[in-house]
Amino acid sequence: MAEYFDLYDRDLMPTGEKWLRDETKRLPVGRFHAVVNILAVNRDGLILITRRHPDKPFGGWWEISGGSVLAGEKPKDGAARELFEETGLKADPAELRYMGQIIRELSGCVHFFYLFEGDFSAEDIVLQEGETVDSRLVTPSQLAQMAERDEFLGFSFNRLRGVYADIFFDRCEGESRLVLKK
Repeated sequence: MAEYFDLYDRDLMPTGEKWLRDETKRLPVGRFHAVVNILAVNRDGLILITRRHPDKPFGGWWEISGGSVLAGEKPKDGAARELFEETGLKADPAELRYMGQIIRELSGCVHFFYLFEGDFSAEDIVLQEGETVDSRLVTPSQLAQMAERDEFLGFSFNRLRGVYADIFFDRCEGESRLVLKK
């Protein structure tokens, strides 16, 4: 089934235009579509990452959950859907904390960033066939090391460090697990 997403103007106001997901041409200048990124952290302060299917763009790289917001969806609803589709974790959109956004002019994307704090373990993860092939729970230090070794998507890691800076590097003394500020 064909997927569409809504287009927005530079001020993030809906234009009423729809765009076919698999459209090969670039978005019109000044038009953007919404993309969500979800940093999922469990009760132990570990970050959930997934490995992209080898047949997808950036195949084999590790990343956090995310994807395009579908036509008619609000970004928070799209974030909850993407988290569930890619990992099997169910989150009410109200459980997702908005952390910020980045507008990328060249790609025509507005990236919305959310934080999901959940009570989950590795055994709770159900991978989406054709999208993800593996998952891990890692500390922020391990994630940084993976980025340094070019295993985790570099541009994604840089965005994480920027958007989640106030929580990403806070650690308990002597520990390398994430400590979240409320």
